[in-house]
Amino acid sequence: MTTIKFDIADLRRAATAALIGGLLSGIGSFAYAADSATVFMYHRFGENIHPTTNIRIDQFEAHIRELTNGKHNALGLPEIVNALRRGKQLPDNAIGISIDDAFDSVYKVAWPRLKAAGLPFTLFVATDQIDRKVPGYMTWDQIRELARDGVTIGSQTASHLHMPGSSMKAVMSDIAKSNARFVEQLGKRPELFAYPYGESSAEVRAYMIKVGFVAAFGQHSGVLHSAADFHFLPRFAMNEFYGDLSRFHLAANALPLPVREVTPADPKLTPAGNPPSYGFTVYGEALKSLKRLNCYATSQGKTRVERLGSGRVEVRLDRKFPPGRARVNCTMPASGGKWRWFGMQFYIPKS
Repeated sequence: MTTIKFDIADLRRAATAALIGGLLSGIGSFAYAADSATVFMYHRFGENIHPTTNIRIDQFEAHIRELTNGKHNALGLPEIVNALRRGKQLPDNAIGISIDDAFDSVYKVAWPRLKAAGLPFTLFVATDQIDRKVPGYMTWDQIRELARDGVTIGSQTASHLHMPGSSMKAVMSDIAKSNARFVEQLGKRPELFAYPYGESSAEVRAYMIKVGFVAAFGQHSGVLHSAADFHFLPRFAMNEFYGDLSRFHLAANALPLPVREVTPADPKLTPAGNPPSYGFTVYGEALKSLKRLNCYATSQGKTRVERLGSGRVEVRLDRKFPPGRARVNCTMPASGGKWRWFGMQFYIPKS
């Protein structure tokens, strides 16, 4: 097994600067129609005993019909990421499909339908479950079959650990282990990464860059664009409760809400920083509709929003977030019945 060594103190010193760099990169012009893409996230298919992570087969087949009706352009995540990183245009209404955890319903239910429809997708795999042959998960033989058929395989660590709640030594060891297993089983390590549970921190993000992942995805809602943070990219989660066609259309037709100067820079909150002093600066065409911006927080509902100066927004949170994960979604209407969307997920350690 190859071990990649980094000095943890150096990593910590670089972490905040690295995260701020990603969040501050959105300065300049912004082409909304051809410079953005929505990415959907799925987990299970037709496993109705797990409704929070499952999509019903009838719902999924309805999504496929929508994606093949000529109104959308489904692309592979590597193609989307590479185009946006290079500032190249994408087709209008670009859509990406991602699937987390490699449950066996991906192989039995999702893959045959996506293949028949000609829809590319990325499968994010946590290697320990596959190595242990845990019931309900795919096998390496099945994953190799998908890879040979053109499916992109991404990493989701080895043990599916809570990364910002673990020591950096544990994170490094876990990634080294999973990378080695991918090389052994598939001949190469993935370039794309998905944070387990969508949880990240400034330290973890900095490590993802150092270890060479081209892009990393969370589980917060929003739209990819060329000025996004490519190591904390958003996705719209689809499940039984949030998988009807009205929500699918809302997400598929969403536009980015371009922001910079996001505070706090680290999505991992400290006890003293909970609730966070959360804010950002909106720029570009979205400034025209800033008065119509609304934000919603986990367990708090609609929040109070203050607009300070030209484009600066401060979201006033009334109380602390409980330990675990918390999200804030900010949206505003755009022309053509579309919505601009910027989401953030925070990680709150136990006291």
